[in-house]
Amino acid sequence: MAHQTEFLIERMEEERAKADAATLAKVKERHERAARSWEKLANRAIAADKLRVAEEARKAEMRAEQAQMPMPA
Repeated sequence: MAHQTEFLIERMEEERAKADAATLAKVKERHERAARSWEKLANRAIAADKLRVAEEARKAEMRAEQAQMPMPA
């Protein structure tokens, strides 16, 4: 999912650059609003990536603990 996060960050940066380059107030506002939207999506994706990594680590730890348990006879 890192590719998705990278895509969202790239779109955010692109909109910020367009806002900086805009000379008309309404166009600048539109690009700033779009940048904020992309930023929200990127932040959600980053949070989801962190949760996914934590969950994978938790599951790996559980598997390791189960592998160490003796098998019932």
